[in-house]
This record gives sequence, C-alpha cells and structure tokens, in this order.
Amino acid sequence: MSLTEILKAHADQSALKYPEAVKLIMRDAIDQLSASELTHKALKTGDTFPEFTLSNAKGIEVSSSSLLEQGPLIVAFYRGGWCPYCNIELRALQDALPEFKSRGAQLVAISPESPDNSLSTTEKNNLDFEVLTDTNNALAKSLNLAYQLPEDLVALYANRFKIDLNKSQQNDNNELPISATYVIDTSGKIRYHFIEEDYKLRADPKAILNAL
Repeated sequence: MSLTEILKAHADQSALKYPEAVKLIMRDAIDQLSASELTHKALKTGDTFPEFTLSNAKGIEVSSSSLLEQGPLIVAFYRGGWCPYCNIELRALQDALPEFKSRGAQLVAISPESPDNSLSTTEKNNLDFEVLTDTNNALAKSLNLAYQLPEDLVALYANRFKIDLNKSQQNDNNELPISATYVIDTSGKIRYHFIEEDYKLRADPKAILNAL
C-alpha cells in the first residue's frame, strides 16, 4: 500500500470510532484553515527556501546550509509525535530513506515540539534522519505555514485525546504547522512542494522521488 492509501485507511477507521460532534469540530477546523487561504501565501515551487538553523533531538544545531552542501534536501513539517498521521508519514519516509539517499538527498522532519519530544518521536519510529525543533513555529511562520487552532479544537485535544500542546511545545500559543513537504535543490530553490490544509493528507514518497 502507498502512504496515501495507508493514511486513508487510518482515517476511515478513526471516523468509525468518534461521535459526530467530535468529527464536526475537526472538519470545521480544516474548513476554517482552508477559508483563511493561508496556503495561497505559503512558499511554493520556484521560491527560495529560507536558511535555517534548528536543534535536533539531541539539542545539537543543524543548519540548512550544511545539509545542502551534501545534496538536495527534503523537508517535511509535521505536527507532533502525538499525531498518528504524522507517525505514519515519518515511518513511510524512513522506509523510503535508502532511495532518497541513493539520489544524494538529505531528509529532515521539523515540528514545533521540544527536543525531548522529538527524541521520543525518533526512538518510537526508529528514525535514521534528523528530527528538528522549530521553536514557536518560527520557520513555519516564515513560510506562511503556521496557524492557530480554534478554541474548541484545543479543548477537544486536551480533554478527549489528552494532547497537551503547551507541554509538548513549551509555549501557550496553540499553533501548529501545516503538514507540508518540500524538495530543495543545492541552490536553495524549491523544486517540489506539497501543502494541504487537511492534516490527513501527506506527500507520498513516490512523488518526492519523482521530484528528486
């Protein structure tokens, strides 16, 4: 099964578990994000990706310039280790890592979670690529990818799913990045982008390989 098929199967199974009121809050949040037209402003293919230096899961700083010296760079933004769709995506990227490397590409995943939480995500999914912390979504904001969650969704996450964004991100912003993926060439130019408001949709590794 492709990543797209796996994600759809998980979404279909999840939909059976939750009452309509829960699903309505989640759907409304996606609709509000779509209506904001934030993705229209996000950086896309042909734009220059901003340089960054972020901490990895061990607290060591990693720069985009050093990564791009080694070849093209794949950047995948994810919401956090608490998100099942993110974990499915990260495992699929791990499975495709040998093929990415065979094309000379580096891969990093970026979320607003603290390095401690990123380390847990790395270990849980047996990841062999860098998982970086975008503190307060600073990089995501520069790409026009960060958005604030509606209050009813924040309450749903906290009360029903026991997701504490304040603790995982070490702030009280209640902001997340859109789950976007980029392929960047060695000059810093974006050669591929995947940006969708619906968090259940992710870039398929096959599309990333085609871009490489």
